[in-house]
Amino acid sequence: MSASQPSGGKSFDQGSLSGELDEPGAGKASHEVDLPRIERAVREILFAVGEDPDREGLRETPARVARMYRELFSGLHTDPRIHLQKFFTEKYDEMVLVKDISFNSMCEHHMLPFIGKAHIGYVPNGKVVGLSKLARVVEEISHRPQVQERMTEQIANLLVEELQVKGVAVVIEAAHSCMSIRGVRKPDSVCVTSAMKGLFRSNLSSRSEVMNLIYGGR
Repeated sequence: MSASQPSGGKSFDQGSLSGELDEPGAGKASHEVDLPRIERAVREILFAVGEDPDREGLRETPARVARMYRELFSGLHTDPRIHLQKFFTEKYDEMVLVKDISFNSMCEHHMLPFIGKAHIGYVPNGKVVGLSKLARVVEEISHRPQVQERMTEQIANLLVEELQVKGVAVVIEAAHSCMSIRGVRKPDSVCVTSAMKGLFRSNLSSRSEVMNLIYGGR
C-alpha cells in the first residue's frame, strides 16, 4: 500500500462530527441521568397504552427501564477522544485493521436498538494506538441516541483529528429493530455504511485492499 499523504496535508472531509463533539462541554457530563424523571415517564407510557403500572409484573418496570437507559446512553457523558490520546510512536506505514467490533446502539428515530459490527482500518502517520482503544471508541460513540450514518462518520473523524492518520476506513454493518419488528418488518435486512478518509478516499487500490480484508473471507 502506498503510504504517501494526499497533497495539501490534512485534506480530509470532516463530515458532521465537529458539530456534536466540538461543542463546549460536549462529551462531558452536564448532569447525572435523572432516573426518577424517566420512571415517571415510563409510568405515563404504561398508562397511555392501557396498562396498569401498579400491577405486580409492572410495579418495578419504570425503575428497571430508567437504569437501562442510564446504561444504554452512558456515552452521552463521556468523551471518546480520551482513548486516542495515549499513543505510541512507531515507524509503521501500512494498514492496521480491527474487524468485527461488536456494538449495540439506539436508533434516535424510534428509540429501538440496532446491533452490529464495526470494522476500522487506518494507515498511521507516526502514531499507533492500542487495539482495544478502537473498540472503546466504538463502545462510547454507540452508547447514545444515534443514526448509523453519523456514528460511522464520527468514528472516522476522531481518528483523523486525534492521530492525524494518513487514511482511515470505517465500515459498519447493523440490523435495525426499527425495521425488523415494526413498520416494513424485514428481519433479515442489514444496513452497511462506510466512511473513507485520506488514502482510502483518494486511492482506489487502498480502498480495495481494506474492503478485501474485511469481506474477502466471506
